[in-house]
Amino acid sequence: MRTIMIVSPSLLAADFLHLDKDIEMINSSEADWLHLDVMDGLFVPNISFGFPVLEAVAKACRKPLDVHYMVKSPERFIRQTVAFGAMMMNVHYEACTHLHRTIHEIHEAGMKAGVTLNPSTPIWVLEDVIRDIDLVLVMSVNPGFGGQAFIENTIDKVKRLKEMIGRTGSKALIEVDGGVNGKTAPRLAEAGVDVLVSGSYIFASDNPKQVISSLKGLS
Repeated sequence: MRTIMIVSPSLLAADFLHLDKDIEMINSSEADWLHLDVMDGLFVPNISFGFPVLEAVAKACRKPLDVHYMVKSPERFIRQTVAFGAMMMNVHYEACTHLHRTIHEIHEAGMKAGVTLNPSTPIWVLEDVIRDIDLVLVMSVNPGFGGQAFIENTIDKVKRLKEMIGRTGSKALIEVDGGVNGKTAPRLAEAGVDVLVSGSYIFASDNPKQVISSLKGLS
């Protein structure tokens, strides 16, 4: 059972002209993981960064890397992902034709396996794999862009997912990404979230370390 919230700041909201400074801030903060959003411009209507950036970040960051693939056929990148040292490879349910196979290939490569659900995707689609995965990422905005408004249905969705995890005996953590801030984070914690991903709320603040610390204090 979680006793302390896991916080995974989203690099997508960092200053890309000064990534070294933002990564050093993460290294010296109470952040648990670093969340990396990889977008291909096909599965989502945006492009973020590719393997040269991921490899450079991995060399500089001392926190475990929580890699979220918003791409078509993410199984193509398992070998490259483990090669740069990712802790978690998170793939979209909607992007994987053979999800069960992909989950096991991620585990065989030595990483933890996460599955992401878009806002319109119901949790019941995970019934047959929920005991095989380490984390479920519930998108609380439509994926592809940062800074979007929080989708209210996420709270009830997290509660239903928490019930499914308990009922099935799964060990999966619940992660939420999108619109996580000082107002939504306490509500998500109360609903049963284990991992909070936050971008703009952390990186645009006057004191990012303090914001991270405040998120970690939620239970």
